[in-house]
Amino acid sequence: MSRSSSLVTHRPYGLARVCRLWEVPRSSVYFERDRAATPITESKRRGPRSVLSDEELTSEIRTVIENSPFTGEGYRKAWARLRMKQVRTSKDRVRRLMRQIGLQAPHRLGNAHGPKAHDGVIITTRPNERWGTDATSCLTLKQGTATVFAVIDHCTAECLGIHAARPGTRWEALEPLRQAVKEYIGPYEQAVAVGLQLRHDNGSQFTSDAYQDELRFLGIDSSPSFVREPEGNGCIERFFRTLKEQLLWVRSFETAEELREALLAFRELYNREWLIERHGHRSPAARRAELLAAA
Repeated sequence: MSRSSSLVTHRPYGLARVCRLWEVPRSSVYFERDRAATPITESKRRGPRSVLSDEELTSEIRTVIENSPFTGEGYRKAWARLRMKQVRTSKDRVRRLMRQIGLQAPHRLGNAHGPKAHDGVIITTRPNERWGTDATSCLTLKQGTATVFAVIDHCTAECLGIHAARPGTRWEALEPLRQAVKEYIGPYEQAVAVGLQLRHDNGSQFTSDAYQDELRFLGIDSSPSFVREPEGNGCIERFFRTLKEQLLWVRSFETAEELREALLAFRELYNREWLIERHGHRSPAARRAELLAAA
């Protein structure tokens, strides 16, 4: 239209006049004109060129997942295990490739409960300042439901003690605590653990007189979480999720004794090999060794 000539003056209308009448910026016209004149090229990923192609990196991802002693690990753990093999890439790229090959599990978001659900920090900066304990259940084939008790360190996320029994009485609930004290504190004697807190829920085993008397004997401060607020005991709750996904939901056990032996073996594997993101993708045992060396 701008190149058309007026019937009266026989002169071209001009781009400025046409754009002014149509209320179109001249810059937009120039942009569209240049874009139409530029040949279309295939878009490429920005940034430095990767050493491995997507196909090669996908093969490496499959390898670290198959060689991992755990199941169901997400893209963050896969990325960390790739770095241990000196395979450098980004988390986003690992996530994209795992999604494309069907290895990225769907994620369901939880509901916000408000500030009272978990107000504050329960993780400590040093080991043996606060422990957490709780119980869960597992169905055995011959003896029915067995109760699993565990104790976890809030700083390193180590499993300090674990036990399974049927029935799960208050006396059985003390077993993982006794394991933890003997291995990580010292001789099992009066006031040996003064200054240590034990976070627990309001289950009957943990609020019983026998359990509370044992805590007072050891010098451990009882730290119950709020009723119906599992976030306050979140460290042991997160460990139980890992325990279920990696052991209790993927294996069958004939008896409670077979379950107990499997739990002790899993405890060693978890402390040595499980990678935790807040520790820089290091294992709980490695984090404890690092903190003790820096003390």
